Amino acid sequence: MKEDRVAFVQFRGNAGDRNPFGMTGAALLGTALAKHFDVDPLIIGTPRTPSADQDWTHALSTARAELKEFAGAYETILLSARIPITAMSRCACALATLPVVARLNKTAKIVWFDAHGDLNIPNTSRSGYLGGMVLSGAAGLWQTGLGSNLDLSNVILVGARDLDPAEQKLVDTGAVHHVAPGSQLLERLSEMIGNAPLYVHIDCDVLNPGIVPTEFTVPEGLSADELHGACELLAANEIVGLEIAEFQSVWSDSGVEASPHAIVDAVTPIITKVIGH
Repeated sequence: MKEDRVAFVQFRGNAGDRNPFGMTGAALLGTALAKHFDVDPLIIGTPRTPSADQDWTHALSTARAELKEFAGAYETILLSARIPITAMSRCACALATLPVVARLNKTAKIVWFDAHGDLNIPNTSRSGYLGGMVLSGAAGLWQTGLGSNLDLSNVILVGARDLDPAEQKLVDTGAVHHVAPGSQLLERLSEMIGNAPLYVHIDCDVLNPGIVPTEFTVPEGLSADELHGACELLAANEIVGLEIAEFQSVWSDSGVEASPHAIVDAVTPIITKVIGH
């Protein structure tokens, strides 16, 4: 049975959200994934009205209880030898998932598709946005209270093109691997992953603006076909899990409900691999 191999998870809670559309987006995308692959989802977290206080300390303290529940569910899934396929509201939710994945799968590479580095710490973040400090928090560069098992040398940034100075320094010194967008992406990514098991994170802003709605858009990203091709490449390796963040349920300029099908289609090679057909 598919349920013996995979767990489809939706985290619908607030994790520093600035609007409600990531929470509703996680529900929309997660339901589409579960329906497409005919698996019942596990739903965690309750959407809440975003707070006017966007400071990371407030965001984390507000989200911590549900993030701990999320981390506990991930540990149960992984210890039962199942593979999580997760739709979650914001990248900050990975403060719960990454430490668990890293602790239970020490050789796994974290393939982090994102327009941004998410490597700031409270002292270097210009915005104080929790979602911009995820990889650094999971690696213990600052204390989240949710675990710090991630080794940054196992992280491969893919598609990042808007890095703050402190993040760029981590890339330049080789502390974090980076695969830039462009014609060499698949070749470079193949070199980086080798034969390692992979945990894949996709922030929808890795894509070119206009493919799916997401809060922070950056030009010169990946096309949907390029993301699909990357997922085909990754699917040749062992897949530890997949998480997708920052899909918003509506287009902000029109208020029209968004379709998640571009993302579903792009990640299908990975999910088809893990469900066994």
